[in-house]
Amino acid sequence: MTENSGVVAVKTSEITSIDELLPLIEDYQRFYGVEPNHEHNKTFFTSFLDSKDQGMMLEAKFLTGSIIVGYACLHWRLDTVSARSVVCLHDLYVSPEHRRKGVGDALLKAAAANAYLRGAEALVWTTAPDNTGAQALYDSAGATRSSWIEYELPLESPSKYLWR
Repeated sequence: MTENSGVVAVKTSEITSIDELLPLIEDYQRFYGVEPNHEHNKTFFTSFLDSKDQGMMLEAKFLTGSIIVGYACLHWRLDTVSARSVVCLHDLYVSPEHRRKGVGDALLKAAAANAYLRGAEALVWTTAPDNTGAQALYDSAGATRSSWIEYELPLESPSKYLWR
């Protein structure tokens, strides 16, 4: 087996993985049209990894390999509509050369297992409408699409929106 195939191992990321995770995080940001800021990312994700009350990150490697080939970022959340605890799968990224080799599936299963062990009643997430590769993975896992529409209100200048 090569480093690009075989059984995938997923584990909880620790701060010691930050330098190996950052290139994947920054590739993910570029994929969605965001220009990465390396120093800001390092500070932000180090803080996130250090704060277990906000969420967790998972990292995937092939058992025959030594490099992280994918990651998932989970956030703890309360759903006040249904009065339940949910876990938000905010990011799931696999490096392009390692896609369609079971990495995404392993990360999704590990995310669901961690959400369940945390006592969450659901794992929830969004994806871009044109990300058909990710949608195929999610559909194959038995996930159902929500009928909700997601909005975003930038708060760079709150007065623009809040005090008209």
